Amino acid sequence: MGREPVAIKTIVIGAGAAGLCCAGFLARSGVKALVLERGPRPARKVLVTGKGRCNVTNNCTPDVFLKNVRTNSRFLYSASSAFPPEDTMRLFESLGVSLKTERGNRVFPVSDRAEDIAGALSRFAGRERIRTDARVSEILMKDGAVCGVRLESSEICAADAVVLATGGMSYPGTGSTGDGYCLAAHLGHTIIPPRAALVPIVAREKWCAELMGLSLKNVTLTLKNAAGKAVFSELGEMLFTHFGVSGPLVLSASSYIKEVPCAYRMEIDLKPALDMQQLDARLLRDFAENKNRDFINALDRLLPRKLIPVAVRLSGVAPEKKVHSVTQAERHAFAALLKAFPVTPKAFAPIEQAVITSGGISVREINPKSMESKLISGFYPIGEVVDVDAFTGGFNLQIAFSTAFLAAAAIAAANNG
Repeated sequence: MGREPVAIKTIVIGAGAAGLCCAGFLARSGVKALVLERGPRPARKVLVTGKGRCNVTNNCTPDVFLKNVRTNSRFLYSASSAFPPEDTMRLFESLGVSLKTERGNRVFPVSDRAEDIAGALSRFAGRERIRTDARVSEILMKDGAVCGVRLESSEICAADAVVLATGGMSYPGTGSTGDGYCLAAHLGHTIIPPRAALVPIVAREKWCAELMGLSLKNVTLTLKNAAGKAVFSELGEMLFTHFGVSGPLVLSASSYIKEVPCAYRMEIDLKPALDMQQLDARLLRDFAENKNRDFINALDRLLPRKLIPVAVRLSGVAPEKKVHSVTQAERHAFAALLKAFPVTPKAFAPIEQAVITSGGISVREINPKSMESKLISGFYPIGEVVDVDAFTGGFNLQIAFSTAFLAAAAIAAANNG
């Protein structure tokens, strides 16, 4: 038998960025809330974001924020106006986390420790109000309104409002297993099929495995569609993996792939600071200093050591050919290769490797001014479980915080009304 129902004003399902933030805002408003987390500790996904540094938001205006929302940006107009990025920065500073702004207006803790953001969120929510290892099996409703939740242990927790902040399906090891979709669907909500967003790319080129672990910095990655038109081009950092490519540039580029990945091609400009004429002059200088060496042994100052064998192979120049024998045509072709190093997308990596999930609860069934369900009174889906997502740069966490603020404000107004 389950325990007797426990009366709580609001239940928040999921102790991630959105759930903890919402609980914190509720606490500030004097609303009693309980956060139920299926895993052993809160904010696990926060700990792995930004390579463990946590890109907590983007230091931009609400308008710029909305321009970086990839899916259903208009839906977030009220949320971004009510709690813009500057408010997020002010919140974490008030919680004792010093912040800094880096390239692309990305905001990180000065400490470069995601633990500081996770800890601040847990303190904001109130650790005593977070219950871990609590798996929700059903959201209960009566007469068109939520009335609580049932746990897998059969325990029932009664509540006047339920906030769903379970995240999507990316990084399932952190608790984002997609169970929120099932909970919402059971209430009658439409679920837009989830798919990977901001995801590594599987490449056709087998030689990517040879370069596994190689990080390229200050390169320009350009993504072209089937018509040869550049749909994305940005300077930054990327990484070769055993299956293809990953890293910030690749994750950003993946968001611009609207059809099947194999319809696109990627080009890496390994020397973006040099135009073709300048690069050719650089090659002439390097070749002059190594004129009696084999071609493959004359590129150490030009390219990362791990990349040289692959670059030479793609150039078509025999590795053992003496540098002084390399023709002008071969040199120009090699320069062209370095300015447009080819990687051919084959597929997206599995959704489990995605930074975020695209898809989720249809925004048509959610009030954009309060995040309350239009179908079920007292039900508030927020964050990644909703069909909204953005490009990299702190925008997705900002979605979590802005939607959390709206839901908490609406719940507080209902309680104080």
